[in-house]
Amino acid sequence: MAKVKIKGHDFEAVIARDSFNRRAVQYANKIIDILRKIGLTEDDIDIPIEAAAMKKAPASATWYFEGYHLHYSYTASGRFVDNLYVVFKVIEFEVNMLLNEERAINDFIAEFSEDKDVKKQREEAREILGVSKDTIDLEIIDKRYKELAKQHHPDMESGDTDKFKAINRAHKILKRELQ
Repeated sequence: MAKVKIKGHDFEAVIARDSFNRRAVQYANKIIDILRKIGLTEDDIDIPIEAAAMKKAPASATWYFEGYHLHYSYTASGRFVDNLYVVFKVIEFEVNMLLNEERAINDFIAEFSEDKDVKKQREEAREILGVSKDTIDLEIIDKRYKELAKQHHPDMESGDTDKFKAINRAHKILKRELQ
């Protein structure tokens, strides 16, 4: 098993070898169980399950906590079920830090707070940066960002302040998704 580091947490990446759909449901149930520890109910939580958990697809969890819309998604693994495992582990680490008072509630909320239209924003961000809609390689995104930022910087002759701001906002949205 390979070690991964996501959002500052190191853990073993589990790669499902069989029973993909069953494992995806188990991971979704584990996410619900961990979020129950902070007082949420199933009605507060949404975890979309892919019909074919072995296909390449992003996994996400959305929940409402203290009036905030919180969201976490992961796309870098090869299959939906493996992405959902990472979503579970990150949420588990963060909730445990909250419960052990290693993280303040405001920091927890800031870590996962997303606009309700986050998927649309990410699609638009990829369009602005001129990368394909399924690009998840942060190096490619960073390279494209640097090219465009340099080209549209307000101090350059061809600079455009609005375009420069849009490029920065797009990069920030994708960096948050992929780190």
